[in-house]
Amino acid sequence: MSRTHDGQMNHHILSVLVQNRPGVLARVAGLFARRGYNIVSLAVAPAEEEGRSRITIVVDLDSAPLEQITKQLFKLIDVLKISELDPRRSVERELLIATVRAAADSRSEVQGLVDIFEAKIIAVAPDVLTVSLEGHPDKLDDFEDLLEDYGIVELQRTGRVALPRLDRAQRLRAVN
Repeated sequence: MSRTHDGQMNHHILSVLVQNRPGVLARVAGLFARRGYNIVSLAVAPAEEEGRSRITIVVDLDSAPLEQITKQLFKLIDVLKISELDPRRSVERELLIATVRAAADSRSEVQGLVDIFEAKIIAVAPDVLTVSLEGHPDKLDDFEDLLEDYGIVELQRTGRVALPRLDRAQRLRAVN
């Protein structure tokens, strides 16, 4: 993955509202594959309106210009709306679930990491723990890096989901 001069990923987040029909996700993914665009992360689920889904796509901007990507997406019949979310002005979350080695001599250290990162232990066996963590992808990256020292048996991440960050006026209205 490409990084900018300050070490940040050169990516953008697309929130694509689509008709919830068979084959829509395959057509979207196929468009990216045919054009040689690199998808960093992909997540899809039903949206707030019945019959619609939201696909969150994190795109590597070095693989294609964003304008070209959105033009190609709008050509797909089931695409209703595309929102471009700047990572600096959006709220991103991801879920990580990992089974990590945690024998008796290292279990308290792994539990310490779980506590520090505010993760959860969701399953326990004699020599392994399964943990989960929800948060910003950078936080999950850090947690995953530290778990590697103990030995990751299995790991799954959901891919990013994102929405625009609320501005100050919206936050104040939500509180009142």
